[in-house]
Amino acid sequence: MVKTLGIGWIKNSRYGLRGKRKSQGYADLKSLYLKLNEKKIFKCPVDNFNRFDQASKLASIAIALALYDAGIVYAKGKKQNIGILGTSPLGATDANLAYFRDYIAGKRILGRANLFIYTLPSSSLAEAAIHFGLTGPLLYMGFSGNSQDTRLIEHAKNMVKSGQAKAIVVLKSTNKETVCFIIGVK
Repeated sequence: MVKTLGIGWIKNSRYGLRGKRKSQGYADLKSLYLKLNEKKIFKCPVDNFNRFDQASKLASIAIALALYDAGIVYAKGKKQNIGILGTSPLGATDANLAYFRDYIAGKRILGRANLFIYTLPSSSLAEAAIHFGLTGPLLYMGFSGNSQDTRLIEHAKNMVKSGQAKAIVVLKSTNKETVCFIIGVK
């Protein structure tokens, strides 16, 4: 039976694990990342975490929390047939604005490449897939209306049922909060 295996979330300067029923506050994403490294929730350091945009930092942290909550262990260099399915009502708007402002500041000649790489809404998902060794399908979906949570979870369940991956990381984000579900068979 396909079900939710774990949930990690970040909202209003708090983070938590649903299955383990834990919740704590944090000051900023960098200090939260360092705390989760110390607690071994991140099994290995994230390459270039400090250069990530906000969406990529939130995605990486929420996925680490959800994997930990689900009891799914990852290791550097270990590949797992787990997919990622993400959505955000904002897409990559914040990253596109940052890149465009940098381009304007550069007199419309050049924008920094480290800002450009985040201008696709799937960039944060790709950064996380690389770090966690997730080799299943990676998909960004946009929805209209209020049914996006239900539709996203149902799509993830159908992906697992059809054998596309043994589990799917489902990530719903805004620029200030993120919730991550692990959908799979246990």
